[in-house]
Amino acid sequence: MEKNEISPSIEILIIGGSAGSFEVLLQIVPSLKLDIKFAVLIVLHRKNNSNISIADLFSKKTAIPVFECEDKDNLLPGNIYFAPPDYHLLIEKDRTVCLDYSEKENYSRPAIDITFKSASDIYKEKTAAILLSGANRDGADGLKYISQNYGTTIVQDPKEAEISTMPKEALKIFEPDYVLRSKDIIALINSF
Repeated sequence: MEKNEISPSIEILIIGGSAGSFEVLLQIVPSLKLDIKFAVLIVLHRKNNSNISIADLFSKKTAIPVFECEDKDNLLPGNIYFAPPDYHLLIEKDRTVCLDYSEKENYSRPAIDITFKSASDIYKEKTAAILLSGANRDGADGLKYISQNYGTTIVQDPKEAEISTMPKEALKIFEPDYVLRSKDIIALINSF
């Protein structure tokens, strides 16, 4: 399932994942072109008990600047941002980050759906989003919302996903632009 057209110009790429997605991110992030022209925002379900910053860990894997978002940060092209644990991440009209501590959605905070929908409201068809491995349905509705706003939607091939629930849940409710294995996800991102 692939678009038969030239890859769109995007302004933001959001990657959402849960259980089983960390290893995929360890493949994707180091493989990104160093001169990306869009912001990359990564929303992972994770606990807030780590001694090491996820941004520090991934900054050792790439020369692209990597940050953990703080409230009111600007999302700038050419940077990679991680949603902090235990906060929903929304994007404001001025393209700054808003961290929110409201109720969990799909048993998750940060919830991928919330960030996907928020980004789509701001960036519209200039949004691209990837849904990776995970054990619940978070991200499926948000990915469909991005598709309805003419953004680009990518689902990790459930056959490759360590835990296929999240990709399968998305495929149950709509047809994304791409269903890809991780190596093909990397090639697609680098074509944007």
